[in-house]
Amino acid sequence: TSAPRAAAPARVPAPAAPAPARVPAHPRGLRFAPLTFTPPEAARHRRVLKNKVAAYMVEDHDLPLVSVTVLVRAGSYLDPQGKTGLAAAVGSQMRAGGAGPFSAEQFDEERDFLAASLARGFGPTSASASINFLAKDTDKALDLLFDMLRRPAFQADRFDLYRTQALQNLERRNDNTAGIEAREWARLIYGADHFSTLPVTRASVEAITREDLAAFHRQWVHPGNFILAVAGDFKPEEIAAKLDARMEGWTVPAGAKVPPVPKPSHAPVAGLYMVDKPDVNQGRVTMGQLGIERGNPDEYAIEMMNDVLGGSGFTSRITNRVRSDEGLAYSAGSAFGVGTYYPGAFRAVFQSKSETVAQAAQIVLEEIDRIRREPVSEEELQTVKNSAIEVFPRQFSSAAATAAIFASDELTGRDPGYWKTYRDRIRAVSVADVQRVAQKYLQPDRIVILAVGNVDAMLKGNADTPQYSFEK
Repeated sequence: TSAPRAAAPARVPAPAAPAPARVPAHPRGLRFAPLTFTPPEAARHRRVLKNKVAAYMVEDHDLPLVSVTVLVRAGSYLDPQGKTGLAAAVGSQMRAGGAGPFSAEQFDEERDFLAASLARGFGPTSASASINFLAKDTDKALDLLFDMLRRPAFQADRFDLYRTQALQNLERRNDNTAGIEAREWARLIYGADHFSTLPVTRASVEAITREDLAAFHRQWVHPGNFILAVAGDFKPEEIAAKLDARMEGWTVPAGAKVPPVPKPSHAPVAGLYMVDKPDVNQGRVTMGQLGIERGNPDEYAIEMMNDVLGGSGFTSRITNRVRSDEGLAYSAGSAFGVGTYYPGAFRAVFQSKSETVAQAAQIVLEEIDRIRREPVSEEELQTVKNSAIEVFPRQFSSAAATAAIFASDELTGRDPGYWKTYRDRIRAVSVADVQRVAQKYLQPDRIVILAVGNVDAMLKGNADTPQYSFEK
């Protein structure tokens, strides 16, 4: 008899090859699943320290790094009359002039030894001090930060150097057209007597003394004006105790309540304003008018309107016409300012050759008129809405960014529901809304035009395009 034959192995069908992905003919044909993102809630990260200072703490244990930022309710609007620039000097010398047990030179060495990034500064309506460091150096880094905040020395030789440099900067303030443009634009919009436009002068610099620095610091830099943002590799209970220890016994001076930020009383006057700088071959131009304050119900529609007009880079109308179509400027666009304490400003900006400045300005005016007169297309609106919604998560891209947002929101009193409802409010903006806010907030008869450059060349214009002229 023959031996039994082995059974043939079962035939397993080969897996089907995946269907080739369909490649769209154009990038516009790409389709993606909706982005799902829930913004973090500020209340989950808020702690109140022993001295009633609010601190937003966001943990991130991926890297052994920690950042601490102290926001201060103070700014240059608190400068005494005749001493414009005092707040800025305090901000500089708190860091540069030594602090605590350290001379200025020793303080620099301590910071360098820790390889910590230490920053500070006073802006118009707020101030801040921050330090980024390795988690293992937490105690030493916090000592440095709070020595700077609590016990600045304002070392005399460093302050003398600061004043010398400030006076030298005054001598060079008209060297750069960008600086001239920013300074004069602010004066045209907010007036010459608003705190935000008061110039630092030789007299104001020379009037500031070390005693002024110490008095300003004593009155405004204290825990009663602090909000903290803490992010990185730490345990909240432990770092809260360390922060409490460094602010223990630090009392609030009597009568140190911060006054409200003053609003400007100036009404901008429409017209063409020119600053002559004959040694340049390009003109810098800003054109616009007053904007809005935060909390305006039209804020979201205005944001989308401005993105279509000039705020969204290469997809915006102003950029396309002035830069791409006509080649008159390397960059051109617009921004619609939303002020926190007083109205911001709408600005359309560009820089062009002197002879083509008038042509570029005319194109911007035409685009302002068009967005008021004609409804934007659904495609344009959807593009800027998608962009705003898709980049929204970047606001919370890191623990440090998240903590900073929450601390800043509390400092400035932003509506706690802003981040939760932002995308829904953007989605709700319609074509009709865009045209409505364009007609309401862009008013051609109120537009201020500022041009800085060679005035004769800008007025002369381009012989090849005589139809564009500032004199017509």
